[in-house]
Amino acid sequence: MAATIISGKEMSAQIREQMTAEVQDLIGRGQGNKGFYPPGLAVIQVGEDPASSIYVRNKKRACEQVGILSFGYVLDETASQDELIDLIDTLNKDPRVHGILCQLPLPAHMDEFAVICAISPEKDVDGFHPVNKGLLSIGRECLVSCTPLGCLALLKNQGIEIAGKRCVVIGRSNIVGKPVALLMLAEHATVTIAHSRTQHLAELCREADIIIAAIGREGFVTKDFIKPGAVVIDVGINRSADGKVRGDVLFDEVSEIAGAITPVPGGVGPMTITMLLQNTLHAYKNITGRS
Repeated sequence: MAATIISGKEMSAQIREQMTAEVQDLIGRGQGNKGFYPPGLAVIQVGEDPASSIYVRNKKRACEQVGILSFGYVLDETASQDELIDLIDTLNKDPRVHGILCQLPLPAHMDEFAVICAISPEKDVDGFHPVNKGLLSIGRECLVSCTPLGCLALLKNQGIEIAGKRCVVIGRSNIVGKPVALLMLAEHATVTIAHSRTQHLAELCREADIIIAAIGREGFVTKDFIKPGAVVIDVGINRSADGKVRGDVLFDEVSEIAGAITPVPGGVGPMTITMLLQNTLHAYKNITGRS
């Protein structure tokens, strides 16, 4: 029997509709109050990388859709790291800004870690700051990276049982692999993190009830990795030779064995920006004390 398709596009639309109503309510109750600002997200881009420009435009459009103010800043690719950190410092102090995102990757002459550390943890809506990473690791409330948060939201929305299940995360990046493993641990799954040097990977994955593929290799996960009925979350976004976007999972053959699977595109991707909006709203509430 073919797998259930887990649509991130549909769930994202539902969450954004709810968020729009919540933002409008916050604005309605706050208007006229001294010092009131609606939720605001600042997005910084360094250089004119085409892919980054597309992501930034999509984030701006998403903000407008739900009523979050969007502040865009584009620095020249030759800008110094000090210029970028000075801008971040200004935004850290700006009461109109509740979330700050610096679009990665940065030019080679900049230290990404130093830039991430310059963002105030309470405005770190990407969930990349070491303070937020540390809080996540000990199970405390924090801002969590958007893609892992989207993966968890998709599983929960489908009513998929996580507690007690075996989960294999393929990929150990700081952006997806490690934080999604911690989120699954917090939901009481038994988690294994696999990567490029893991031996007998397919055999290991066949023991999993849930597989989260975030390795960045097109079609890497085949039917040989899948236990019948397993849930497969495909985080991969790979540009094929034919120009199409495909995931880390060989969708057609895996969907014949899996119990549920996310497509690419239309699965985890739409949830990532939606979780960014959710993080911005969460940061806004924490900073302002409004709910």
